Amino acid sequence: MGQSARSLLSEEQFAAVCSTIRTDNPDVEADDASVILEEALAFVAACATFPAARLVPSRVVDAGWHALILHTQVYAELCGRLGAFIHHRPEEPDPTRYDQDIMDRTMALIEEAGYSVDVDLWGPPDGELVSVAAQCQHSEPRERPIIIQPKPKG
Repeated sequence: MGQSARSLLSEEQFAAVCSTIRTDNPDVEADDASVILEEALAFVAACATFPAARLVPSRVVDAGWHALILHTQVYAELCGRLGAFIHHRPEEPDPTRYDQDIMDRTMALIEEAGYSVDVDLWGPPDGELVSVAAQCQHSEPRERPIIIQPKPKG
């Protein structure tokens, strides 16, 4: 089992982003917000670790990523520590684009990057254990929804 991605933020930063998750998703309990954020952090870290891979967040994990991005300074500092800025290009939700194989590959690379995965957060958009308000879904289209900008050398 890998490490928790929670350590990628200070306690204060983690609490602030969890608060945003709960503000954006009033039905999400505090414990669930923490798990969602941990998964989003692990996802971003895996994207930075494997820049050539096509990683895709689940809808629930994406909600945590959205909250993290809203904390621009925290997000920029995190990406700087990870060595790559992970850009986000939202797509409208479309259940026909969902592909569990892509989710499985993403989870495998998160684990390969050294982080724990909560598989319950990586299911189909209509089978979520945690309901989120995010109106964004990612798939593997011709144009990548996630763009990784490596940190300049030197």
